[in-house]
Amino acid sequence: MAYCGYAINAGTRDEAEIEQGMAHFVEHLSFKGTEKRKAWHILNRMENVGGDLNAYTNKEETVLYSAFLKEHFSRAVELLSDIVFHSTFPQREIDKEVEVIIDEIKLYDDTPSELIFDDFEDLLFKGHPLGRNILGKPELLRSFTTADVLNFTSRYYHPANMVFFVLGDLDFKKVVRLVEKTMDGGPVTEYSNIRTSPPVYVPQNLVVPKDTNQAHVMIGGRGYDAYNEKRTALYFLNNILGGPGMNSRLNISLREKKALVYSVESNLTSYTDTGVFCIYFGTDPADVERCINLTHKELKRLCDVKMTPTQLSAAKKQLIGQIGVASDNFENNALDMAKTFLHYNKYDTAESLFKRIEALTAELLLEVANEMFAEEQLSTLIYR
Repeated sequence: MAYCGYAINAGTRDEAEIEQGMAHFVEHLSFKGTEKRKAWHILNRMENVGGDLNAYTNKEETVLYSAFLKEHFSRAVELLSDIVFHSTFPQREIDKEVEVIIDEIKLYDDTPSELIFDDFEDLLFKGHPLGRNILGKPELLRSFTTADVLNFTSRYYHPANMVFFVLGDLDFKKVVRLVEKTMDGGPVTEYSNIRTSPPVYVPQNLVVPKDTNQAHVMIGGRGYDAYNEKRTALYFLNNILGGPGMNSRLNISLREKKALVYSVESNLTSYTDTGVFCIYFGTDPADVERCINLTHKELKRLCDVKMTPTQLSAAKKQLIGQIGVASDNFENNALDMAKTFLHYNKYDTAESLFKRIEALTAELLLEVANEMFAEEQLSTLIYR
């Protein structure tokens, strides 16, 4: 197998006020027709040889990519380049696809355990594009025209604002030759995507009435940006606190010892100029305050108690092992490579991450915990 695609430095935060949902909308519509292909031809081009065509959008990137047998590399490159640079966004397809996305919005609204993540970012970045839902608003989506979509792509879909990535047993010279050919050999213009920084963070607590059997809770705040040297330490602490391991401190405290939750997790997202740290759990409405107190107790323990050498060594081995196991997923490797090259202009290997993890000290972890986890710095959002 091999993977290739385009990672574009444009997402939800790059939309104008009246364009909310446009980045994700473009992702959908990119498969609906180009100057030389209809939607049916696009869908079948890779499927007919057992390949796969996919895409995703987040707050800062849009990625279109394909998975295929390596002998079909030229087919994948040509198709992806056609989609990225020559999509026409026919109005008839816009009118159809908008209803599909509105159904996606309704499905999302019916899933509080997912919806609360977007509402929490809206709480942290109130009034800023980073707080917007990626899917957009139905009334705005229904107003979009071909001209609106072309206006968005003409601003951001430039070679200088994207990277082409490939993972597989392929000759590099062939890769370069084919990509240059499919991009028509056009001039590479200078481009800079200048973004508005989010406003000053003010912690808030909010309770939102929801007709659900469970209460859903988010606790967290702003995190480090993607270029902050302390981000690896926060990543490490996040894994100890609420990572995928069953021995995470929050899982032990809230589930194993007290049986108050089915699942609890903590997450990090780093953007180019800010970040988000958050903890999520669902519980019985009567147990909300108890779970919140236990969560803050675990956060305070990380702030007050320096890890022993034995604890630190065990936590490092666990995280490095998790990364090693995850590295067997080649699709995720390709997408991670694309994102890191887009923002850092280099590929951050697992080995370099292992070295940064090994270099972490108990003193640095204590410092980062106090910067990130102090109760007065955190916001809380509750659905109940």
